[in-house]
Amino acid sequence: MAHKLNHHTLPILSIGALGGTVSMRATQSGTGATPALTGEALLEGISQLHEGLDVRVDTLCLIPSASLDFNLMLEVLIWAQEQVKLGVQGVVITQGTDTLEETAFFLDLLWNVDVPLVLTGAMRPSDRPSADGPANLLDAARVALDTQSRKRGVLVVMNEQIHQALHVRKTSSMALEAFSSPLFGPVGLMIENRVCYLRKTGARTVLPMPRSIHHRVALLPTTLAADTVLLEHILALGYDALVVSAFGGGHVSVDWVDLIDQITTEIPVLVASRTGSGPTAEACYGFIGSEMDLIDRGAVMCGFLCPYKARILIWLLIGAGMGREVAKHVQRLGFKAAEA
Repeated sequence: MAHKLNHHTLPILSIGALGGTVSMRATQSGTGATPALTGEALLEGISQLHEGLDVRVDTLCLIPSASLDFNLMLEVLIWAQEQVKLGVQGVVITQGTDTLEETAFFLDLLWNVDVPLVLTGAMRPSDRPSADGPANLLDAARVALDTQSRKRGVLVVMNEQIHQALHVRKTSSMALEAFSSPLFGPVGLMIENRVCYLRKTGARTVLPMPRSIHHRVALLPTTLAADTVLLEHILALGYDALVVSAFGGGHVSVDWVDLIDQITTEIPVLVASRTGSGPTAEACYGFIGSEMDLIDRGAVMCGFLCPYKARILIWLLIGAGMGREVAKHVQRLGFKAAEA
């Protein structure tokens, strides 16, 4: 149940807590941190969040983000949409950072309103002297309530930076500055407690809500001297699409090409770069297993989309009954990143 902290005539902010490091602490000395703090507990000690605001808090779950799934994120989306219908000016989700780049993109593809939806978390548990959760949450609230944030879709706020869901990646496992947007950079910064946007965001694409949730998308990485055992069983295992995390600009071993050729006749095959920065190519190399060869075999290059986000995109497209148009939408959205 939503917990109301101030009067209704004030600007309304809704916060949904999912758990993650921002909520974690060690239960006793020598033990590792685990989810412990509810949404209400996260706000304790952040007095600025209570100044001139009606803050509503719901603890939606209390788990590490590695255990989040598509079905749960659809429930989070519905909750956030309900908050908008209730008249809130902004919505904040707190969660673990392990999957933050993926959940942000998932929600962004389905967020069909102008009200800002901001995701944040923490790199240090709440019981550490240098815990970053309170500052990140306060910054996220300020971003969510800023009128400049409207029509920007889902944003990620971490370490005084504002990132677009399309571009943001977790690029460090433990550093405070764990999130960045390779090539593109943050869309904004927090400067002296003010929201400062650096550029506009491009036109957004919003997909229909998925009508089915039981389809599956496989993600296979390319590695040096990788065997073909998993690739050989993709169709037999009943996957509905395959994303290949490919070398460089979209390349695979010669040992993979015949299998990919077969798989593309049955299900969509997407090729994304495993490098972490830069797009897949389309017309650079012509060797067997190159991007040009794979395109000729029916695979779709994902442009600037990383493998993890490509998997989310195709899962949503198939779920919305747009499976026959997967190639068009994936390619358009993947290369559209360069224009954002």
